[in-house]
Amino acid sequence: MSDAIKVGFVQLSSAARGILVVFCDDGLKLGPATAKALGGAADLVKRAASAAGFKGKSGAALDILAPEGLKATRLVVIGAGKAASLKGNDFLKFGGVAASKLSASAAAMTIVAELPSGAMTSEQAVAIASGLRLRAYKFDRYKTKKKDGEEGGLRADVSLAVGDAAAAKKAFVSAGAIVDGVIIARDLVNEPPNVLFPEEFARRASQLRKLGVKVEVLDVKAMDKLGMGALLGVGQGSVRPSRTVIMRWDGGKKGEAPVAFVGKGVCFDTGGISIKPAGSMEDMKGDMGGAACVVGLMHALAARKAKANVVGAIGLVENMPDGNAQRPGDIVTSMSGQTIEIINTDAEGRLVLADVLWYVAKKTKPKFMVDLATLTGAIMVALGTDHAGMFSNNDELADRLLAAGIESGEKVWRMPLGPEYDKLIDSQFADMKNTGGRHGGSITAAQFLQRFVDGIPWAHLDIAGTAMGAPKTDINQSWGSGYGVRLLDRLVADHYERK
Repeated sequence: MSDAIKVGFVQLSSAARGILVVFCDDGLKLGPATAKALGGAADLVKRAASAAGFKGKSGAALDILAPEGLKATRLVVIGAGKAASLKGNDFLKFGGVAASKLSASAAAMTIVAELPSGAMTSEQAVAIASGLRLRAYKFDRYKTKKKDGEEGGLRADVSLAVGDAAAAKKAFVSAGAIVDGVIIARDLVNEPPNVLFPEEFARRASQLRKLGVKVEVLDVKAMDKLGMGALLGVGQGSVRPSRTVIMRWDGGKKGEAPVAFVGKGVCFDTGGISIKPAGSMEDMKGDMGGAACVVGLMHALAARKAKANVVGAIGLVENMPDGNAQRPGDIVTSMSGQTIEIINTDAEGRLVLADVLWYVAKKTKPKFMVDLATLTGAIMVALGTDHAGMFSNNDELADRLLAAGIESGEKVWRMPLGPEYDKLIDSQFADMKNTGGRHGGSITAAQFLQRFVDGIPWAHLDIAGTAMGAPKTDINQSWGSGYGVRLLDRLVADHYERK
């Protein structure tokens, strides 16, 4: 793991260590245990708030150095806003705000998990702990020197003072597993492409076996035997051989059909013969954000021993332009038997997903499938970087994803599908072509994928704007966001564990 924040839970009455973090409402009211811990320093908070214009708004912070009357090195007061309007994601944010007050030199922090009305619930305190770890994540393993003023990774010991330490510790076992899954996804997206190529990606995914996940890796020979000509066509220009990885977590009822998640894993995308412009091409190391999410999700589910049967599948390729590379005008045959005319070799992710979706549909017969892919720039034009685009052939699944997005804070927005878009990818030479032109580009890409789901309830998430390079948030300061792990873990929990 790329974080070194140790989080523990103690009783509210425990003595504070290091930086002290407390909460107030929008009237600057403190909780009873907080007021007792501060003693005479409570008046200091009021004076400092008046001087700084601090009103206790949700997520705002008042930072007091060397507070008089306290042993704490700093006192941080975080505004919780109006108690009646608090939601679960607010506590994630509060954890992120607290983490922003840590530095490489900070050895300890104590967070008093109390609102003016009393102790936070175990779930709220655990959300703070999760938000803290997510915000503190930093990917700097390849830096050998630090510039002046640049801080290295955090090494902090954080204690959350809660009403029921035992309950919070128990709840954080599952929540911590989900955070670990997000961190794994972030690490994968942030890795350079000379380090993380298809074979290495498959090796890392195979480490899930330690948690009880069944992992099967298909090499080029196996995929060729299966007829996965669409996926193999993308990778044929690279010296790095392609791989498909099938992961299975059987934590639910024996024999019950699984749910499935499929990730696009283009470890680097030059565009192939239809080569991309040089500007920002380095970002294409993140074109495997969907596959990274699926691996992180499978880790989270296995580590928290989810009572669910889940298949995770990722197609791993490099899209390179050598003398053996796929050309515009080529026609390939997918595993489904459908033929595809290649119009643009930079519309490659859908070719990878086509074969993996068909494989999963036929081999595992899931209740539903969700694929994730950094698929189109067009989705960023439509939705920016705050929502992932969602396309689905099933209203119930779409509604569940929308709800899970709101609950997790990883939001999705439903986009249209329809026959008027589908005809745009018809080809005069093959069953279909791999792009429908500039207009409605994210929609025609989804229409393409829909031809390979064999009628199974399915949703496609275009995460091009959310998986990498998205604006920094209270709980993510990383280029690779790990988007989708918390969203899909919530979807699985809602489907299996909250009936």
